[in-house]
Amino acid sequence: MTTTATAFKTSFKTRILYTLSSLGVSIPVEAISGIIAFYIVDVKNLPAQWFATFFIFYTIYNAANNPVLGYYSDRTKSRWGRRIPYILFSGLPYVLTFVLLFMAPFDGKNNPVALLVYFGVIIVVWEGLYTALATGYYSLLPEMFDNYQERTDVAAKMNIFQTVGLIVGVALPPILSVWLGWSWMAVLLGVIAGVTIYLGIPAMFEEKASQEQAAFPFMDALKATFINRSYATAATAQAMRFFGTGILQMGMMFYMKYSLKVGEDKATIIFGIAFLVAALMLYPWRQLVANKTDSRTTLILANLVMIVGVIPLGLGTSLTMAIIAAVIIGIGLSGLILIGDVIVAEVIDEDEIKTGHQRAGMYFGMTGFIITLSGMLVAGVFGWMMSYFGYDTLLEVQPASVDMGFRLFLTIPPIIGFLLAILALYFYPLHGQRLKEIKDALTSKEKK
Repeated sequence: MTTTATAFKTSFKTRILYTLSSLGVSIPVEAISGIIAFYIVDVKNLPAQWFATFFIFYTIYNAANNPVLGYYSDRTKSRWGRRIPYILFSGLPYVLTFVLLFMAPFDGKNNPVALLVYFGVIIVVWEGLYTALATGYYSLLPEMFDNYQERTDVAAKMNIFQTVGLIVGVALPPILSVWLGWSWMAVLLGVIAGVTIYLGIPAMFEEKASQEQAAFPFMDALKATFINRSYATAATAQAMRFFGTGILQMGMMFYMKYSLKVGEDKATIIFGIAFLVAALMLYPWRQLVANKTDSRTTLILANLVMIVGVIPLGLGTSLTMAIIAAVIIGIGLSGLILIGDVIVAEVIDEDEIKTGHQRAGMYFGMTGFIITLSGMLVAGVFGWMMSYFGYDTLLEVQPASVDMGFRLFLTIPPIIGFLLAILALYFYPLHGQRLKEIKDALTSKEKK
């Protein structure tokens, strides 16, 4: 499989501007995934069990609104299109509520209830805005870019920006919070996110015919989605991948502070190395693996690399071992983020052949639903393991058992998650002849 210039139907400018918006979309959500637990639990002193319990209920809400917003995105009709209104009108409040999350006026030692209420209300509003924004943005991918070569090119560019988003949203906050304070750190990240979201909007477009499809009832849409074997296996693999990487993001600052005892700001080094390596490896993954095999094979290999990468975290006794782990994890992460959206686009293509409807909103919404449920699992494992190993935010000095707790937290659950992702991908049917048939059928449909 080779890439040629004739495979690209859109201009370089269009692809760059579209993918630039992914930087703005990703910065706040990666910051929330990577550092909000540390900020609320260790900085603001909300009890870890309170945080974990709230996060379970929050995740259920988070998961449930994904398919609903995805469904309504598919049915939206406006002068801007089906998807673009969600980007246009959600972007600014999305970054504003993100900033407010890091301006909590309460402390868990003195008023934990007020802290939990403030945090809970703001993050619920923020998440609804994120879902609307992300559903609109990612649902444009299969419509704007309709062949594998163009999609992998866009995915590589998008994920370079998203990797920068990981660096800005996860790697930099530990050190920026020391230099600027948590509130000004959030303001800086929010400004960058808002500017890059809106810079990309002028390049976005939708096919007029997509708004003229007949309505697809919600329950029928759910049924058609859930009985799709291709989607079930791809979404399960994605959920387990996000479970594994979610554990790593949530636990790294704790691991630095309590296991390696080098200061939580050193997490900036680990995240920075992992994300920089991930960015540098995107085009090697695309050229040497993705474009010579398929989405399934690429993701299986990437998950295997992730397993190898987390092992040094459990065995390491120094920052050097953590850096070695970060390099390996970065290589694996690059393959995961390159193909994650591409494999969902393949499922959407197959569904369009089966149902006659282009239902990208529903599929990306359901993917968000399933991936979000993995976040509930992350929070549950975090709450249980930290309690079991004696971590208590009210203690000035944590017991020695906390060291082993965070080592196990960053190795055993991620390995299980990545293995389950590989198992799901083994049963993913869109590869080889079956994938070729879908592509041929879609090409024939477009020519009619």
